[in-house]
Amino acid sequence: MNPEAVAEHREYLLRIAYRLLGSLDDAEEVVQEAALRAARPTTDVIREPRAWLTRIVTNLALDRLRSAPARREQYVGPWLPEPRVGDPWSPMSEDPGDEVARAEEVSLALLTVLESLSPAERAVFVLHEAFALPLAEVAAVVGRTEAATRQLAVRARRHVDDERPRFDADPSERARVVASFEAACVTGDLEALASVLDEGVLLRADGGGVVKALARPMAGRARVVATLGRTLAGLDDVTVDRRTVNGEPGLVVHHAGGVAVVALVVDGGRITQVDIVANPDKLRRVSRVKADRRPGSRSGGGCD
Repeated sequence: MNPEAVAEHREYLLRIAYRLLGSLDDAEEVVQEAALRAARPTTDVIREPRAWLTRIVTNLALDRLRSAPARREQYVGPWLPEPRVGDPWSPMSEDPGDEVARAEEVSLALLTVLESLSPAERAVFVLHEAFALPLAEVAAVVGRTEAATRQLAVRARRHVDDERPRFDADPSERARVVASFEAACVTGDLEALASVLDEGVLLRADGGGVVKALARPMAGRARVVATLGRTLAGLDDVTVDRRTVNGEPGLVVHHAGGVAVVALVVDGGRITQVDIVANPDKLRRVSRVKADRRPGSRSGGGCD
């Protein structure tokens, strides 16, 4: 296959691979391997390069997904997907972040829900629901009959609908709540922090055994405030950078010990879920934008 054909579809293929794997590094490796396969001489006539590459990338990703449970069993603490950190946002904006870019993203919370699907269900959901491929085409990609693929799609959709967190529909409202959360973290005001958290708020933190983090998810406003309060007191030289995280208003926190990305789910004017990715292996790309960060207003505290 012509290398230019692979380059033309590279971003599309990366988006598919990332949604399947939850890892930008793994997604890039899969797309690179697909490109190497495409460069091999072949007597086959490839009439639709994008469809052919989609099949290759999906099957390479499925191979990795099938080995993921064994790898995750050895993971220390909660596993969260690698976040995609985008442009800065403002709470004064009607729509924080570029609307087109946001439409191409998938929230960290939804990616985590997709982790609970079987590899085949996840592939069918991503290709059919996220990329609107017809079921007949998806069936050809995953090597199932169309009837079997339809059953996978129904099961996956039902599970995702049951498990995915609800979001406030108004982007400006989400941005306002996230800005209030940021202000409470920066000032160390635990009462203000409690006021923006839902009573049943869920906190998850992924340190990967590399940095100190929660051993398991934690639920409940009082417990989450107390935990974040202890963390706030233990950090030095903190700056907070408002950036979109997987298309939603989020925070990048730099401190003397490293960097963390905070993704928040807002519903009903309150934060219902706080996901913190602090594993440095998942944040190498985030560290590269550190020079662009917005100066923070507090030393000795932050949300990590």
